[in-house]
Amino acid sequence: MLCIIQARLSSKRLPSKMFKKILNKTLIDRIIYQISKSKKIKKIIIATSNHRSDDLLENYCKKKKISFYRGSLNNVAERFYEISKNSSFNSFLRINGDSPLIDHKLIDHFINYFEKNNYEILTNSFPRTFPKGQGIEIIRSELFQKEFKKIKSKNDLEHVFPYFYRNKSRYRIKNINCKQNLNKINLSIDTHKDLLRIRNLLASSNNKIPSLNKLINKNMKLYY
Repeated sequence: MLCIIQARLSSKRLPSKMFKKILNKTLIDRIIYQISKSKKIKKIIIATSNHRSDDLLENYCKKKKISFYRGSLNNVAERFYEISKNSSFNSFLRINGDSPLIDHKLIDHFINYFEKNNYEILTNSFPRTFPKGQGIEIIRSELFQKEFKKIKSKNDLEHVFPYFYRNKSRYRIKNINCKQNLNKINLSIDTHKDLLRIRNLLASSNNKIPSLNKLINKNMKLYY
């Protein structure tokens, strides 16, 4: 499975957040590390913009030998289209660049489920019942390439998947839910306050990222 990480440095709420340190690692380092533990992900590509602020991301990718693609700052869907069009993978998985605690076991569970069933889109964001920062969306490349030219609005081009959710009757979509609705829990980083919270969380666990179950409540079992 191909994993595309959507990332940029021009965030207004937390500029250059991809390189903010979370204890001894940057945000982007932590995301790459978490995804790299997946047994099902065969390739990672960082989809960033051609804005000059993201030159640093390009340099990072080159240094770390990570594949990347640079495209429109606001037309994120076009970045995904170009990557999927030039890839040999039949499907791709999208991870947002604000998710340093993404659970690699959750990723593998989603991919296994997707591979065993005849869905075109698999998500946990329609509606979201997992914590923010644990969002996973998988789509068949052929479908995405076919439908891309129909995505017109500024919001849809920036956020990619809302177009498909709004037109759900056209596609075979499966949403995976938590046993309990945990969408009020925030494990992502959008603001400086979020950054401090995640730093404190990792400091309290000796800089080791707990499983998603332990992040929520060590006595709660989540059913995917």
